[in-house]
Amino acid sequence: MKNIPIILMGCGGVGRQLLQHIVSCRTLHANKGIHLRVVGVCDSKMFLVTPDVLSTEFDDAFLMDICKTKFDRLSLEQCIDSGKCEASSYAESKRKLADIAARIGYVLVDCSASSETIEVITQTLNLGCCAVLANKKPLTCSMEEFDKLFLQPRRIRHESTVGAGLPIITSLNRITSSGDEVASIIGSLSGTLGYVMSEVENGKPFSEVVKAAKDLGYTEPDPRDDLSGMDVARKGLILARLLGQRIDMNTIKIESLYPNNMGPSMMTLEDFLANGLPLLDNDIQEKVKKASLNEKVLRYVCILQNSMCMIGIHEVPKDSALGRLKGSDNVVEIYSRCYEKPLVIQGAGAGNDTTAAGVLADIIDLQDQFP
Repeated sequence: MKNIPIILMGCGGVGRQLLQHIVSCRTLHANKGIHLRVVGVCDSKMFLVTPDVLSTEFDDAFLMDICKTKFDRLSLEQCIDSGKCEASSYAESKRKLADIAARIGYVLVDCSASSETIEVITQTLNLGCCAVLANKKPLTCSMEEFDKLFLQPRRIRHESTVGAGLPIITSLNRITSSGDEVASIIGSLSGTLGYVMSEVENGKPFSEVVKAAKDLGYTEPDPRDDLSGMDVARKGLILARLLGQRIDMNTIKIESLYPNNMGPSMMTLEDFLANGLPLLDNDIQEKVKKASLNEKVLRYVCILQNSMCMIGIHEVPKDSALGRLKGSDNVVEIYSRCYEKPLVIQGAGAGNDTTAAGVLADIIDLQDQFP
């Protein structure tokens, strides 16, 4: 049996779902000769680790207790009295992880939403361990820091940073590794904005669609986090760098779906929903009509072409994969020498379950790094 030690950073929706997947897949993984040993878990305040990382692990009952604790929005500090772990502050985690790396190799899994994890991930990789990321922010850092992360590319996986569990990054790596040159990529990489744009083409006011998306739980608590385009831009930057473009976020052209004077620093959420959003309806509707006259539809997309990355509203043919997009799916069209008719990757591009499944698949893919 191949034992793979796991240390999880981030116990939000994706992190909790990952722990549940690990527990529910015990038999499946055992049949493949693999056992995932969760030896450490941390949130933004507390780091829990087994008393002896060489010989012990958190049992499944304790992992479910952790999930319940975090679901109830409590700190991991609540789990200390179980006697099954040792605890330290999050601030001490860097030193603690280095101590553990001196004893065993492990997979550090970043399911947080923090931009501050890059230092500990880089340290982990430099110490000969592995890393799996669902968190996009470390991969959208400076090029210098990005290069440090990929000094040992075989030991890092990050499929779930773009398109949740969709095999977008895997497909790109296979294409480029074969010597095929990617000419362009166009993709709808936000389930939220995919839903919004497919709904407004049916004549619904933009403001009503955004509010409906919020009620359905598709958007962030403040929909402007989605409407700004920054989440799509992060994904676009990751894909651009995979294609060899040495660019930073400030070189990407990002079209926000609301003006600066409606930003969080200028207008409260309540005011934006009640008074700001309706002011955007006419402009969006005019763009919808213009696209329709051209036998096209609007989509909020990421376009990678000619060493450029552009994020914003774009007209696409109605009969294309992007044009037929409905609901909250992600769709990516990849054009290359071998794929003059594009390689199309489509499916659920968001959701804790889907994202966690992608993370778990990345962990299993690293099995050859462990004896």
